[in-house]
Amino acid sequence: MSAYFTEHLAPNRYFDKNFNTDAVKILPGEYFATRDETMIVTVLGSCVSVCLRDPITRVAGMNHFLLPANKDEVNFNSDSARYGVYAMEVLVNHLIKLGASKSRLEAKVFGGGNVLKQLRLNSVGSQNAAFVENYLETENLKVVAKDLLGEFPRKIYFFPLTGEVKVRKLKSLHNTTILERESEYRVKVNQTPASGDVDFF
Repeated sequence: MSAYFTEHLAPNRYFDKNFNTDAVKILPGEYFATRDETMIVTVLGSCVSVCLRDPITRVAGMNHFLLPANKDEVNFNSDSARYGVYAMEVLVNHLIKLGASKSRLEAKVFGGGNVLKQLRLNSVGSQNAAFVENYLETENLKVVAKDLLGEFPRKIYFFPLTGEVKVRKLKSLHNTTILERESEYRVKVNQTPASGDVDFF
């Protein structure tokens, strides 16, 4: 299977001393799916993340993605939206392989902040937020919580076994790592052809 991104399953594992648990950090273009209690962490600016969980099997996962192009209206047939569709489908497919049922999946949605000046002018965060809400509604995935838009980056902590999510708004940035990472990711996906075979369930 070829893909739009070179990164898939997040490789950044560590032990989080604050929460006293094993954790994995996902970066733009990555996702993580699990059947265990590994906490999933990410930091969002204009990007969006969807936390999906089957409350019966407790299989859960989270992605982190950004639509690559500036479009006045993002629809499912646009090249831009294909990146978001891919990011959602690859996570859903992995959850199903781990034992989740798509009909039972519950979604918690975060991000889409207009935090970069050059991206704020194009409402990139708003476009990402609109896409993901439209996608979840179209796919009949139940949204049980969301925190979208705004001016500040967010740090997301997702606890798969319980489904709990903790959100911390980053109202002051001590460095530009978050913004630089999203800008580099944006350049990368803009330069990647929107082609490739994806298996959809």
